[in-house]
Amino acid sequence: MPELSFPPFPDDVPTHPLLVVDYELILARDVHEVDKLWNAATQLGFWYLKNHGVDEEVDGMFDMGKKTMELPLEEKMRFEQGDEGMSFGYKAAGANAVDATGRLDTVEFINIAKDDAFAWPKQARRAYPSTVNERMDSTIVPFVKKSLEINNTILDVLNDKLGLPFGTFLAMHEARDWKPYGFRVSGETSSAAIEVDVDVVSLSSIIDWEDCKFLFRDPIVGNM
Repeated sequence: MPELSFPPFPDDVPTHPLLVVDYELILARDVHEVDKLWNAATQLGFWYLKNHGVDEEVDGMFDMGKKTMELPLEEKMRFEQGDEGMSFGYKAAGANAVDATGRLDTVEFINIAKDDAFAWPKQARRAYPSTVNERMDSTIVPFVKKSLEINNTILDVLNDKLGLPFGTFLAMHEARDWKPYGFRVSGETSSAAIEVDVDVVSLSSIIDWEDCKFLFRDPIVGNM
């Protein structure tokens, strides 16, 4: 990847420092690191996670997202989410309003169901573009399994800190259970059909049902 340069961060944008949690120490149940995770989860709601061991798969996921977004719009729309409440599949830019004025969003994404990753090569929820299927074995399935393992470890630690009976949280998140969980790669559209205004919101607000979300940022591709 070519070396990137970034403009200075604006000094009029509010920021908040986040804690950095070491996943290797969490696995070892290091008391200090567990307390740091607990403080981050209960006081901030967000934290940075290092030594999680998923870097290679993350790069592969962003590559999958980039290749998918480069497909012709007509091809991507064959796998569109639709209007029946299914969150998995492709969402085109301009499909949703971001505010009460009706301003359209400028973000496109591909959303892959956890159930499809676990069922592969069978289909559990829906079909995906070739750019997704080609990377199921090498990237997507390993990424999904590692991500769930990390999330489950964190939930297990929080379970103990809350004083709940052993395995309470994990019993609610069996990997093979039919769940509406997905893995998304999103980015700003390159389509000339959507006018992009950098000074306005580009994505509509959402309400998440996840207990724990694993987020990554690529300066070229977008978010995951």
